[in-house]
Amino acid sequence: MKQGYLSQYFDGVAVKRLSAVEIDVGRSNQREFNGAKEMRRLFGEPTGKVQFPARFLYLCDDDDEPVAGQGILTWYDAREKARMERGVMRQEYRLYSPSIATVSQCAAEGDLLLVAKRTDGGALVVVAEKNTLIERQLLWLFDLSEKLTYPGFSVRAELETNQDKIGFAARVILEQIGVDAEEEALDYLEQMLAQFGKTYPKAELFSAFARNTLKDVSSLDSTDGALIAWMEHEEILYRTFENHLLCEQLQKIGQANTKDANPVIKIVQSTLQRRRSRAGLALENHMEHIFREHDITYTRGGITEGRLKPDFIFPGITHYHDMAFPENSLTMLAAKTTCKDRWRQIRNEAGRITVKHLLTLEPGISEHQTREMQTENVQLVLPRNLHEFFMPAQQAWLLDVSDFIHLVKKRQQYT
Repeated sequence: MKQGYLSQYFDGVAVKRLSAVEIDVGRSNQREFNGAKEMRRLFGEPTGKVQFPARFLYLCDDDDEPVAGQGILTWYDAREKARMERGVMRQEYRLYSPSIATVSQCAAEGDLLLVAKRTDGGALVVVAEKNTLIERQLLWLFDLSEKLTYPGFSVRAELETNQDKIGFAARVILEQIGVDAEEEALDYLEQMLAQFGKTYPKAELFSAFARNTLKDVSSLDSTDGALIAWMEHEEILYRTFENHLLCEQLQKIGQANTKDANPVIKIVQSTLQRRRSRAGLALENHMEHIFREHDITYTRGGITEGRLKPDFIFPGITHYHDMAFPENSLTMLAAKTTCKDRWRQIRNEAGRITVKHLLTLEPGISEHQTREMQTENVQLVLPRNLHEFFMPAQQAWLLDVSDFIHLVKKRQQYT
């Protein structure tokens, strides 16, 4: 097991395409999969039945939350009794999966079935709708695109190659399947405590700290690469700092020997709320630094019609309110770490600007949603290495961060 790699959470994974007989309860109640030789690398060759507590998920692009259920996954040799009683020299390992109603009802022929053996002794069973972005994300995450065959399982174990290192995109995908990919930077903890004490600092101060501890990274060298590097580094630093403060808070509650759960609930709620708001602010903070490095003029949080506040207006909010300033020289950028349906919120934030630019770090958005964005004059902007999560037709339309910087600088020449 290596920290920061998929092997920290999984011993290995297996994938296959679901066949009609495996999902059609009208044709068969079968929930057993033949455990070919490849699967034995993952689950071994035990005596008797081995059971794994499992979480079952069904994922598609159209639902924000997965369909989920709990059950038991069983691995056993169907010929073990015959071998012991009649001397039949044959092994036939099978994987038995219960029919989890909520998940099974969603599955269709051709969907991707992913079975992951977890390092904690459990298992994760995921069904992803065929030809969706979430399917592509899972195949990319576990580096299985080239291994997927039909009809049997393809297996990857020992997930410790460079592809298996958990970066920003991998962390987002893992969260979608219920894995909180924690990584700590304990070497920086003493420095953070010395600088910030035992209170959470303002978001802009923490973002600056993250950049300052990555001294070799500059957006002038690689705008897209710098943004991802800063966001990844800040996330790890923040989780390290947060974990330290949370442990102290919970320890104090434990020492108080109270039976009241409300203090713990309040801590959990405030922690989750702080995480969400801080991630969005971090993205804005690092983009603001990029604009400064590239000598771009802007206003952050300027007020437009109806007291709405776009994240960024270029070249500035005074230019926006100057009716003599040409509208085709104005630009608006909204920054959201994930967008889902929230992208619609930006459509009315700057009435003078026809095309609204939206920066996100979400690795993959459905074709249906990007078509809607185009119809509503919303232009999506993502770091270059996240473009691969989109379909080819979508990629032709996307902008990367460098493209956006070039656009704004070009318009700035005429101000």
